Amino acid sequence: MTVQPFNSSPIHPFNHFPMKILLVEDEPKVSAFIKRGLEEEGFEVEVAYDGRFGRQLALFHSYELIILDVILPYFSGLEVLEAIRAQDQQTPVLMLTALGTNQDKLHGFGSGTDDYLVKPFDFSELVARVRALTRRRGQQAKSAVLQFEDLTLDSAAKTVTRAGQPLKLTAREFGLLELLLRHSGRVLSRAELAADVWEDSFDAGSNVVDVYVNYLRNKVDKPFPRKLIHTVVGMGYVLRAQE
Repeated sequence: MTVQPFNSSPIHPFNHFPMKILLVEDEPKVSAFIKRGLEEEGFEVEVAYDGRFGRQLALFHSYELIILDVILPYFSGLEVLEAIRAQDQQTPVLMLTALGTNQDKLHGFGSGTDDYLVKPFDFSELVARVRALTRRRGQQAKSAVLQFEDLTLDSAAKTVTRAGQPLKLTAREFGLLELLLRHSGRVLSRAELAADVWEDSFDAGSNVVDVYVNYLRNKVDKPFPRKLIHTVVGMGYVLRAQE
């Protein structure tokens, strides 16, 4: 089957980079075909060939969509999905599998998948479903008011409050906090934070991300008993409730 390239690349709703998709598929020929086709459609695709590595990527990196096979080495797709949903209720998941009975589908939807496509499939249908899920994700992400615990950010009014108290943030601090809020529960690497907030002006050799996270902590966390911004050593930063 020939995959025709799409002229307009899907763009992440908050920057100029293509939307990132995680594909967890253990069949090399299938994964290569899907990856090549979706990249020709303008998406950025990262591949995991087993459930263990797929679970790790899904839990510690940010994606606009996860395409997940069911039968995988180490962890099944359903086990990976359950781990994802235990941490994150927003990232859309498309189950892609040869298990196509109604019971299989009900099990998948019951575990938290957003869509279910049975192999063998037509690539154009896969693309249509991917676009529908990422478009829905983009529409959800445009929500003006973001809230986590007692922290509230209004992206339209450019205001932030915590426990009802207004916080005064610079433009960079606001952008950094908005990104952390939109991906709450996900560890974002320094490179991901820099690419979104600083874009082309970021110097990869600097520690500007760490400096601004410290500024943000002084305003968002320091005056309050519960800390929300956490460091994950060797990986990056995450916004989550204090354990």
